[in-house]
Amino acid sequence: METIDYAIGSKVEHPQFGVGVVTKKSLTTTRVFFLHKGDKEIANSFTGLELIEGSGIEPESEGGGSSISLADLEKVFSSVLRRYADFPEMVEMGDRWKKGVMILKPGSAQLQSKEIPIETFFKKIILVRERLRVLEQRINGNEKLDEEEKINLQQYITRIYGSLTTFNILFKHREQHFVGERGGE
Repeated sequence: METIDYAIGSKVEHPQFGVGVVTKKSLTTTRVFFLHKGDKEIANSFTGLELIEGSGIEPESEGGGSSISLADLEKVFSSVLRRYADFPEMVEMGDRWKKGVMILKPGSAQLQSKEIPIETFFKKIILVRERLRVLEQRINGNEKLDEEEKINLQQYITRIYGSLTTFNILFKHREQHFVGERGGE
């Protein structure tokens, strides 16, 4: 089977994960950072990865032009910081929800309602997302799982993200929304 060798910094598109940037190469795999799916190890023999823009930055070249944008670099570096320095992504809540309160009202009038600041609830949702991302990275980096098991677990996590799309109304920026199976770019 023919393999295509994408250079570091190349923009590529995966049929399931969307658009990403190549961040690392090895003899058998290519690591790609996807905006909504994080880092993924893709087998070099996988034929569904398509080049979108440029050939990227060749590790051996010196002073050559780069086709990677500043925004792409920021995403890659943010991912590295989150993974290795426990540096959480900066996520803003929509302005209309600031200083708001969630009221949980029981079905029985004899029971007392509970008020929770929306900021507190929003922070918990962000923590759930961060922990799911760490779980994804551990699954993808696990050498004991075969590719089929990794894909099955990844699809399960994608369905979890889909269940969390209800909370997208809380986010200020659309690109930070939860994306499920039908979400894509």
